[in-house]
Amino acid sequence: MVILGIDPGSQFCGYGIIEYKSLIGKIKNSHNYIASGRIAMPIKSPLIVRLRELFLSIREVIDEYRPDEIAIEKIFFAKGIKSAITLGQTRGVIISAVLIKHKTLFEYSPLEIKKAVVGYGKADKRQVQAMVTNILNLNHPISPDSADALATAICHANIKRRE
Repeated sequence: MVILGIDPGSQFCGYGIIEYKSLIGKIKNSHNYIASGRIAMPIKSPLIVRLRELFLSIREVIDEYRPDEIAIEKIFFAKGIKSAITLGQTRGVIISAVLIKHKTLFEYSPLEIKKAVVGYGKADKRQVQAMVTNILNLNHPISPDSADALATAICHANIKRRE
């Protein structure tokens, strides 16, 4: 199963793609890194322009990697009302880009994601980044946005394993 994880943001949106294999009869399952990246929207552009860029970029990622399932981080908190509204619009655009491609979308809170990857729901970004690097046996650096997106994909794979 190929899983796309998305860490939404109105300036930077992380994405990560893994292949998950359930190894019958084995205690450990296989999480294989496929790709990750960061969609950077032009900060000085109006929000509507950034949202359009995000919509098109998410569709391109879906077209290129053809994930079986997609997982996105839920909104946890925002610094203020304006930030919350902007993040809500960002998530709405991502959700629309996913649904227009007829893909199934799963949502997880930051607490669920951190607990699934690090074992502790209040882990910091460095801990998440380190565990993602370890789980996927990466030998190259990844951005915090990509690490969060890959963590979302790993969280989804771990939850699917239990079903």
